[in-house]
Amino acid sequence: MPKSPRYTPEHAQAGLDAKFPEIETWPNQFAGYEIVVDDPEFTSVCPKTGLPDFGVLTIRYMPDKRCLELKSLKEYLQAYRNLGIFQENSSTGCWTTWCGGPARCGLRSRGIFVRGVGFLP
Repeated sequence: MPKSPRYTPEHAQAGLDAKFPEIETWPNQFAGYEIVVDDPEFTSVCPKTGLPDFGVLTIRYMPDKRCLELKSLKEYLQAYRNLGIFQENSSTGCWTTWCGGPARCGLRSRGIFVRGVGFLP
């Protein structure tokens, strides 16, 4: 009997078409500085198992004309909490949501994901 694949293309695409809250911005007043935002309790749901995924997400960027409004960024990140999506996909979500891709605005995100359930690094 053929073995079914562990991960399917549907698993890989899960959550990518979800609607997220808008990330608001405000005019940058200064130049030449870096903003770093850490979310030490970033969570989502594994699309294959339905179990919670835990991790730390760090967003780092040098604002040009606009800055991310942190309250709306928090609401955006919380939208992943009950969403079935691989964390590798969710960690790049801000790029496309805010600036259309990492090369366009210099935004970098780093995800540290925890294997297992119930603890953070």
